[in-house]
Amino acid sequence: MTEKTFTPTPEQSTAFREALGCFGTGVTVVTTNTARGPRAITVNSFSSVSLDPPLVLWCLAKESNRFDAFSDCQHYSIHVMAQDQQDQALRFARDGADFSHAEWSTDPSGRPQLANCLARFDCHLHARHDAGDHLIVVSHVEQAMYRTGKGLIFKRGQFGGFIDVI
Repeated sequence: MTEKTFTPTPEQSTAFREALGCFGTGVTVVTTNTARGPRAITVNSFSSVSLDPPLVLWCLAKESNRFDAFSDCQHYSIHVMAQDQQDQALRFARDGADFSHAEWSTDPSGRPQLANCLARFDCHLHARHDAGDHLIVVSHVEQAMYRTGKGLIFKRGQFGGFIDVI
């Protein structure tokens, strides 16, 4: 493929998305509890922000049909998905109310917690920032866990994974 240079305008949104897709990201599932029950959303825009205080961020699309459930939530868990959880991540991407395919429990704060993820960050809302067609959600991590294993990676519309070398 030849190199493509462009100015990211609305008319070039497909090219901009293709360029962004060159950056492989981990796959996370964010879960919260709502008045209508547990909800989940699959997110690949996740990043560390600060060690002290412990902050992470994730981005929520304003066009998401789950925007209302997640834009106002105060407590939630962010799960870094393992490679063998690809089907679960895809199912949560399609339907954030159906937990029937997942092994999960709730913590004392009522946050749904998925089993077998590589890492989990139990958070409360620190700040929200409007950012174009997304909302940046900055999260204060109250508790975290992790384990070794193959991580689920997303790049250019495809899933893959990497194994831990220890």
